Order: sequence, then C-alpha cells, then structure tokens
Amino acid sequence: MEPKPLPFENKDSSIPVFFDKFSTCMLTLNAIIVDDEEFARSSLYFLLQENCENVHISGIAKSVQEARILLSENQIDLIFLDIAMPGENGFELIPNAHLSNAQVVFTTAYDQYALKAIKASALDYLLKPIDIDELKETVLKAVKQVSLNKLSQKHKTEQLNLLASTLADRSEIRKLSLPNGQGGYTIIDSSEIINIVADSNYSIFYLAGKEKITVSKVLKDYEEILPDDQFVRIHKSSIINLDYLKEYNSKNGLEVTLKNGVKIAVSRRRASEFAEKVKSYTNLKSDK
Repeated sequence: MEPKPLPFENKDSSIPVFFDKFSTCMLTLNAIIVDDEEFARSSLYFLLQENCENVHISGIAKSVQEARILLSENQIDLIFLDIAMPGENGFELIPNAHLSNAQVVFTTAYDQYALKAIKASALDYLLKPIDIDELKETVLKAVKQVSLNKLSQKHKTEQLNLLASTLADRSEIRKLSLPNGQGGYTIIDSSEIINIVADSNYSIFYLAGKEKITVSKVLKDYEEILPDDQFVRIHKSSIINLDYLKEYNSKNGLEVTLKNGVKIAVSRRRASEFAEKVKSYTNLKSDK
C-alpha cells in the first residue's frame, strides 16, 4: 500500500518544500532530506522527528535540482542524501554542499562496492532500511563536527574527491581516508600499509616510511574494505599486507616475519586461509 504523503509535501509541484525557520524547539542542526522515493523521505523524516531532537528538518527535496534550491535559500548544516536517483545522482549535489559548508550523510541501498568506497573515504552513510541507533550515532557525530568545526572544507573536499575517483574507477579500494585525531584526515595509499594492529576499539596503521596512525575504528572495518588479494587477517588483532611479507615458518607455531622485521603469530583458525591467500598472491605475482 502506498504511504500517505507527508502533510507538507505537494505531489503535483516540482518546487521543494520549505519549513518555518523559527521552530519552537531549540534545535542544533538544520537539515534537509534528499530522496526520490516518497516512502524513504517520509520514513527518515519521522525517524528524525521521533529520535533526534537536535535536528530540525528545514526542507525535503525529491531531486538534486530541488535540493539546490533549498541550499540556496537556507542555512543548512546537514544533508541526508540518497545516491541512486533518476536524472542527477546524489554525488552531483556535492559542489553545492561544499559551498554551503554542510555535512553530508549518504542514505543508500547502493551496491557493495559503493559502500566500500564510502567507508574508505571515511564519510558517513546510513544503509536503508535505516536503523534507529545508527541514525542517532550519525547525528551525534554530525553535531560534534558542526559545533566544534573540526572538519575543514579542505578535508571534506579531499574525502569527497577520493570517493568520486574510487567510484569512477570501480577497481579495488586503493586509497583510504584516516581520521588523524587533529580534526582532519590523512589520505594514504593502501600500498603504504605494512600491517594494522587492533588495540581495543582502535586500529593502529604501520606505514612504510611514515609514522604510525591510530584510528578510532575497529579492525573489521578495514578488513572489509581493503583488497582481499593483498591483505589478510592472520589474527584477531592483526592484518598484514602480503607485499611486505618476508617469510613465514611453523617451527614454534605459524609465525610471519614482515620486511620491517616485525614478527606476528598466525592464529590456528586463520592458518588455512593465510596459506591459501599466500598461494594465490604468489601465483598472481608470477603471472604479471
């Protein structure tokens, strides 16, 4: 059954909907929703109304063209942006988001490659159907970014450019955007990663010729997005880049030695997968 239109939507109009700027609630962020699907727009609107008091929905757009009008007429802090839309897709709104200095949260049921690319770019996204807890966490993060003004325009541009180039290429993820703990991001090439070590809810990146970088994300996040022909998780707390594998032996339990001299144990349950990855990697290299 078709959902009822939102009370402020005019289905016969191509003009986006505007809201009263003077809300009775003291709200932190002015946000817009951009999505071509009516059900997705109304669902997100009501989820925000019920669960995120610090978000004021300033308007709703059914297309990128309508969203541009909203951005030109309002001071917008946060954009909930669908990716796959007819005509112009969500990425084509990014230059306008830059000019407005608005945070962007992608809302998508997009393919797995795009999700990997978004994660690699350290950008925020919500996967449809939207989970309430994930929505709250994303909004809280956006509030902090806006109120502390930690994410500069330059860094946002770098992140979004990285995402755009990765999606255009559609090859393996080769670049990552890592939060550097100073309000910015460091973009690295995956070929620079020697290994990644888990430390509770943090991941420590050891890089060739560079200082290590500690990131407040778990190891699994990077296991999912790094090229699986080059990177292998050998232990619950370790991922290694096979390009930096010097040797391995099973004299006292399976252990690898990396080219920087670091030795790391391979867990028993990951030994078989490690052996298969090394075999495939060696064959791939010999074919080139």
